[in-house]
Amino acid sequence: MNASSPESATEIDYLITNEQGERVTGEWIVKTFSKRNYIEKFYREAKGWLGLKEYQMRKKESLIRHFILVFTAYTFIIYQQLMGGLRKRYANKSLTTFAETLEAFLTGISYNFFCWLQNNRDFFVAHKAERGFVWG
Repeated sequence: MNASSPESATEIDYLITNEQGERVTGEWIVKTFSKRNYIEKFYREAKGWLGLKEYQMRKKESLIRHFILVFTAYTFIIYQQLMGGLRKRYANKSLTTFAETLEAFLTGISYNFFCWLQNNRDFFVAHKAERGFVWG
């Protein structure tokens, strides 16, 4: 409300919840609503960076597997951001955003693949040739 009582308010916002009784206090509403930003941030990052909405299956089991993989990847990236593991090895600045941490992770993957490719070029060329591709 934008006033101290419903009678004098010109605007009133409503909250619908399945909680009942004494638990629903003003403090409880503020605490619960304040968690909303973290949930929306997760969905924005999971959709934008990890392909949460990029699925092409219709079976329930397949969708659940896709969501589990996205949630696991998100958890891994956030864990790395909080623990600083990727920053120590693949960045020369602090990783403060999800995008920066993901970029450091992709840098690490690229670097490790490049190192592996230098030692296993013939194997990789044969692998690509079996599938009809040419590796320069």
